[in-house]
Amino acid sequence: MSNSAPLGSITQSETQSPTFTHQPLRYRIRRSLVLLAAITAISVGFLQMRVEAAESSVVAVVNADPITRDALGNASLQRYGTDVLDNLINRHLILQECKRRGITVTAEEVRAEIIRVAKKFGLGVDAYLQLLQEERDITPDQYSNEIIWPMLALRSLVADRVEVTQEEFNRAFLSQFGEAVKCRMIMIGDQSKANQVHAQAKADPDSFVRLAKQHSEDETSASVGGLIPPIRRYMGDSRLEETAFSLADGDVSPLIQIGDQWIFMQAVRRMPATHPSPQALPAINEQIKDRIRDEKMKGAASELFAQLQKQANVVTILGDEAAQTQHPGVAAIINGQQISIATVAAECIKRHGEDVLEGEINRKLLGQALKQANKTVTQEDISAEIARAAISYGYVRSNGQADTEAWLEAVLSQGDVTRELYIEDSVWPSVALKLLVEEGITISQKDLEQGFASAFGPRAEVLAVVLSDQRTAQKVWELARDNPTDAFFGQLAEQYSIEPTSSSNFGKVPPIRQFGGQASIEKEVFAMKPGELSGIIATGDKYIILRCQGFTEPVVDDISVVQEELERDLREKKLNIAMGMKFDQLKQSAEIDNFFSVANSQARVATRPAGR
Repeated sequence: MSNSAPLGSITQSETQSPTFTHQPLRYRIRRSLVLLAAITAISVGFLQMRVEAAESSVVAVVNADPITRDALGNASLQRYGTDVLDNLINRHLILQECKRRGITVTAEEVRAEIIRVAKKFGLGVDAYLQLLQEERDITPDQYSNEIIWPMLALRSLVADRVEVTQEEFNRAFLSQFGEAVKCRMIMIGDQSKANQVHAQAKADPDSFVRLAKQHSEDETSASVGGLIPPIRRYMGDSRLEETAFSLADGDVSPLIQIGDQWIFMQAVRRMPATHPSPQALPAINEQIKDRIRDEKMKGAASELFAQLQKQANVVTILGDEAAQTQHPGVAAIINGQQISIATVAAECIKRHGEDVLEGEINRKLLGQALKQANKTVTQEDISAEIARAAISYGYVRSNGQADTEAWLEAVLSQGDVTRELYIEDSVWPSVALKLLVEEGITISQKDLEQGFASAFGPRAEVLAVVLSDQRTAQKVWELARDNPTDAFFGQLAEQYSIEPTSSSNFGKVPPIRQFGGQASIEKEVFAMKPGELSGIIATGDKYIILRCQGFTEPVVDDISVVQEELERDLREKKLNIAMGMKFDQLKQSAEIDNFFSVANSQARVATRPAGR
């Protein structure tokens, strides 16, 4: 379509053609119908191709170069295989125990539990699942299979162990509706200081509020004079509860050590128990029992799961080359039952496929661009880039050379990333982009002069008022003009500025340098003299007024002293900008069909756990 002539030229050429204009009307109609049918067939065929591609082994096509599902599976397995396998092993342990005891968790039970949880948050199921995906990056399928199903299965396995006793109910009822003590608290980490402040509070109980504000290290309660939520029985630490209930109003407690903190309290007043209405009591009783039952089930389920793990015979093969040779295609064996590598790869794709595919598409784009430019990323390039990164982050030996081993150790210690993945996902793309743009990077004399002025030249020291509307800006500017002193300008900044730094510091802001990226402000301020007032500078949706206080002395006078450092920094900055622009250009000009994202665009709730 991009090579076609404009519509007007096509119409003109056809109407002037003797062959076309002298045909009977019926032939022209027939020709139009044939053309329409052909276009429709092409469109339908293309759509069918997309559907078939989504269901086949091709997950994306980048400039006519396909990425297969197998390639995506291998890439996903390489990055997330260990974590996903651990999760699959845990689910298989639970599933095997359920089968052994004849317990089944149905899709209806899973859905009902999701509905119940969503209602607790006041949300519909769709809104709740969308929130999980946006806020916690958990897909509906993942939530159903990896969170809800195992939880329900474990609950079913321990249901016969869980019983709510009358004593447990009575304690829970008292903790919610029983008598309470309203208290203030002071928390201090140093025992010696805690003893001193405690002695002051005991000697003068009326000073407790002041002492809490001055000395308590619990900021939340300190800000309100030490006040903490009312203490009831059976809420948590029995020592705190017994201490609180032993105090008369106004009394200060002894010091109590809780972990590595020392605390003491002052009783404010005793609060009587509350009594729910007879109508509400049955529902409240049921809620309390449900809460106790849930808590006990969680504890029992955790114990059971730990027991299953301890008793299980699990052989992990994935990642062990010798074991993989002995058991080809197998990722793990759990109590004699195999989990295939294909199953793990499919689960990796399900959980992480979109992110991994995005990386594969980007690598494909870079590889194609390198091939077109007749360039190749060499091992020497890789080593040089790792050394550059090490130096930039301060990993340097005493001789000034890059300490690449220490740098790699630091990188690899931050997660499950391997040396190979670090190179493939971070180093190689950076090197590839540099190779594509580095020949176009030049440093002119103007670049050097501007860079020198920006890094080492004078800075303008100013007072600033930042405003959100022009009308207020005009008013403040007139006030500043009529009262030309730093002190008055500072008062205007405190009263009117919407920018926190200038407002809290009476207009004082960090010095402004030349060529720092704020052209309109820099142009105005470097044309001013000390004591002068700027015009109203509009930038974005803000209006800025400046008062010049003077200029600092240059840090370096001779550019030749720092020219080598300047050229290196400027080249690095220009290179980074060019790399970003090149990558954006590659993305925008590419023809990319992502069938995987199309196929996964519909949110789903799993009907059964993976592996069943």
